[in-house]
Amino acid sequence: MPPAMTDLLDIWAAHSPLAGHAPDQITVDFLLPTGIYIQMDVPREATIQHIKLLLWKQAQSFPLFPALGEMESHMFECVNQAAVHEELEDETRRLCDVRPFLPVLKLVMRNCGRAERLLDSKIGVLIGKGLHELDALNDQEVKDFRSKMFRISEERMQQIQMMAFSEWVQACYSPQLEPAAVTAITAGVNDAPVDLKVIIHFDQSQDSASLKVSLSCTPNELMEQALKKWLTTHGSEDAVWRGQYILRVSQCLEFLGGDHPLIQYKYIRSCLQAKEAPHLTLVHTSTVKTMFDKEISAIGAVVSRKSSNPPLPLPPKRRAPTQVQTCVWDVPKPFRIVLVKGSKVNAEETAKVQVRAGLFHGTELLCKPAVSNESSGRSEHTWKDNTVEFEISVCDLPRMTRLCFAIYAVMDKVKKQKSTKNPHINKYQTIRKAGKVHYPIAWVNTMVFDYKGQLKTGDIILHCWSSFPDELEEMLNPIGTIQTNPYTENATALHIHFPEYSSHPIVFPPFDKILEKAAEMVSADCVSIGRGVKKFYMELKEIMERDPVSQLCENEKDLIWTLRQDCRETFPQSLPKLLLSVKWSKHEDMAQLQALLQIWPKLSPRDALELLDFNYPDQYVREYAVRCLKDMSDEELSQYLLQLVQVLRYEPYYDCALTHFLLERAQRNRQIGHFLFWHLRSEIHMPAVSVQFALILEAYCRSNIPHIEVLKKQVEALSKLKSVNELIKLGTIKNTRSKTKEAMLTKEAMMTCLRQSGYSETLSDLHSPLNPSVLLSDINVEKCRYMDSKMKPLWIVYNNKLLSGDTLGIIFKNGDDLRQDMLTLQILRLMDLLWKEANLDLRIVPYGCLATGDRTGLIEVVSSAETIANIQLTSSNVAAAAAFNKDALLNWLKERNSGDALDRAIEEFTLSCAGYCVATYVLGIGDRHSDNIMVRSNGQLFHIDFGHILGNFKSKFGIKRERVPFILTHDFIHVIQQGKTGNTEKFGSFRQYCEEAYLILRKNGNLFITLFALMLTAGLPELTSVKDIQYLKVRQSQVAMQGEHKNCSSVTVCMYRYGVVVVECTNISVFYKD
Repeated sequence: MPPAMTDLLDIWAAHSPLAGHAPDQITVDFLLPTGIYIQMDVPREATIQHIKLLLWKQAQSFPLFPALGEMESHMFECVNQAAVHEELEDETRRLCDVRPFLPVLKLVMRNCGRAERLLDSKIGVLIGKGLHELDALNDQEVKDFRSKMFRISEERMQQIQMMAFSEWVQACYSPQLEPAAVTAITAGVNDAPVDLKVIIHFDQSQDSASLKVSLSCTPNELMEQALKKWLTTHGSEDAVWRGQYILRVSQCLEFLGGDHPLIQYKYIRSCLQAKEAPHLTLVHTSTVKTMFDKEISAIGAVVSRKSSNPPLPLPPKRRAPTQVQTCVWDVPKPFRIVLVKGSKVNAEETAKVQVRAGLFHGTELLCKPAVSNESSGRSEHTWKDNTVEFEISVCDLPRMTRLCFAIYAVMDKVKKQKSTKNPHINKYQTIRKAGKVHYPIAWVNTMVFDYKGQLKTGDIILHCWSSFPDELEEMLNPIGTIQTNPYTENATALHIHFPEYSSHPIVFPPFDKILEKAAEMVSADCVSIGRGVKKFYMELKEIMERDPVSQLCENEKDLIWTLRQDCRETFPQSLPKLLLSVKWSKHEDMAQLQALLQIWPKLSPRDALELLDFNYPDQYVREYAVRCLKDMSDEELSQYLLQLVQVLRYEPYYDCALTHFLLERAQRNRQIGHFLFWHLRSEIHMPAVSVQFALILEAYCRSNIPHIEVLKKQVEALSKLKSVNELIKLGTIKNTRSKTKEAMLTKEAMMTCLRQSGYSETLSDLHSPLNPSVLLSDINVEKCRYMDSKMKPLWIVYNNKLLSGDTLGIIFKNGDDLRQDMLTLQILRLMDLLWKEANLDLRIVPYGCLATGDRTGLIEVVSSAETIANIQLTSSNVAAAAAFNKDALLNWLKERNSGDALDRAIEEFTLSCAGYCVATYVLGIGDRHSDNIMVRSNGQLFHIDFGHILGNFKSKFGIKRERVPFILTHDFIHVIQQGKTGNTEKFGSFRQYCEEAYLILRKNGNLFITLFALMLTAGLPELTSVKDIQYLKVRQSQVAMQGEHKNCSSVTVCMYRYGVVVVECTNISVFYKD
């Protein structure tokens, strides 16, 4: 980091011994529109409004002051930390919160419509990308999408204004429900109580009541009993209470309503499993209606402002219907492009440069790639015979055809050199042909049709990307983004020309014309299996049972296409394989597929997820998939939201069915909206998706105006935590000589910083980003600390605003990518759900984890938990011997549990240990040791820190550190066996849990493969290619038994090896049913 950045950090951070006690006054340079320069000191924590007032007073003594005019007609502009111009329209922000890159503020004239600009400014700050950047793109697709979303958001705001109070509560604070199938399990053990003891608190009163109700009791019935008891106790005659109260979970903003039985609410189930009484609070509706009225008034102010300031009339639209257009199917000419030139090509002077171009539909190559002639030169290249022609007619181009380019150097085979000018050599895949080596330099993709379905024509400059993925198709990268590199200054540029084939615009036919084409086709090749032809049926069945990443040979594709009607009738879930069998390079086949899709049975949402993979780019296929997803409950959608956000990358156009679906569901349920916001916001810095995600975020914010302030508070709080973390990192660098002194100074600096008003106010009274239904009041500074790992994560302890005495721990990380942990924990939640659906609760602890920005994020602290390492260490005076004390863990549980509670704790340990053994085995989670395995005081075991997954195990000097499939140590077995050596009954139960858990996962193996496949382009370090997903296939097939029944499977615990017990295949015959 440059020294200047260190000084700036001291300015905007906080008072601290490390920063040299940053002054209360900051010297700021002001640039006035009159050309006058003023330098003056301003309070560090002053608002922008106050600073402008101080400047105005100072400017009176300078020349040309009368030329400035009214103060309110001006606003400040600065360069922010992202090196982008930011308009400071929201003048309630403090200077220390704005954190300009340099202490320089430019005074500029405001344009008309201040209210709209204020909203735009708030949205820009919130999403991390100024809306003026979107305005400056000058992209018609962006303009059209924003205009459409603007109209939809206005309609949405008007709908909210008409919304009933109960509907608003359901949308904003709906409780989390378990699926109906899961409610068969009550407490996760056989001794579940018939009745439930509930503690009812009364809002704005110290009174509480204890009630015993049935598990099938509804919230309304419970509320009626509670109110009757309260009225009886207080001797009130007022019986007019119906509709005046609402039931809330005491510790968070979740209101229980509806006709669901209590057992179906996640909070109630968690209390049952923990053997604790649920705490619910009766809140008077007037309290909640105050919140409702506040949000409605915020919407009303914006809506009324817009109506009172109508926009300027739009210019008249072009009369599109009068324009003569040519259908693409009427153009039989071969498709071709012209390579005009390449510039800034980073190749060796002696190398020849070629361009390879390919047409793709998903990952399917539509025809043979075309290759240019070789070109010599330094950074500028042109090619002779620069027209590149493809072996496919224009009429056969699918709507979603991608044109993919790769620029590469052609060199003679040379001896290895110690250094090379070309950074690509030996870094990426190479192709060796005719004694020469081809080194990739850059790649870029673009669509053949624009967002309106019109074939592109004219010149276009494509700024290329220089980073290549692990897997390439003929050096081409079809799965890569179609966005060009925004960093144009140094990027390789490829200038191409799309020729015209007709004097009129060429368009892809509308959907009704596609169906007409299908009706014209004589389906001579569409036959049925017929009676007695069992061979084809068995072959088809075998193909359909393969996993999603299995390859199909051409003969198999032909069979599937020929028997497509039988696929629809007998194997409707096989639609993905049928789509892979379509010859998309023949528009007749494409038309028939679209007609068949109209009568295809609806898939379950889980099966439909696969259709959103990159392999299925067709617009109508993806719309069909989204229609299937609409059957998802909010809980199920939340489960798969991470993947649904990632597959937005596969959408070539901003206006698509998936975007509309996600926005619609986010508007209906604020919890979904909250996580949609953060999943998008955390990747806004990535250039490939920056514009797309910014557009979706803007659309969400405009249609959820009351949510803006809630999210803005979270963004500001995270910014403050990042400042504290950077301050600590700076302090540890300065004090590396004395670790003790370092710890004292940095801890003191951290606490001083957190106590500052500028920090404490921003960090107080906000919704937790990890769980938006939890209200955080203020930080318990004395309990806060930083952790001793490289990135110095902050351990922050908050007080719960809704439940006095309750605290919540949050770990803030800055410098680590948490997205892989987030994915692993999501898969663990899914495993837990699948096990529960099969009546098996393995007491998994999928704690909260949320990426919030570029290598920043939050992790939930699980209460009453310790690492195995700490438990072992506290039990032994000798650190080296601690790991060999097999009694340590059992004794630790005994200290915290006695009698029946100890038996329950051991059962919790056994169940959770089985669950995590199977989960870590299936997912190939590595780097397992006693510091990243934890145990709660109630016995639940759980794993943390998932930096190595899918078999990407750590190695040193070429030797893998992971020599076993999962961790099951002697002390774990000692606990499972209740401290009795040879307790085969308890160990047998553990083994049975492992077997059942594995078989349930294996039955749903395709779902896991699909979910990982949908994350391939997310940029996770250990999920970059299909080869990584193959690990899941290996895990499924490794344990499959060889024998008469191919579905026989058994996973058993068998032997001690290297101090652990491992799972291996045995010959115990357990018949596995599909």
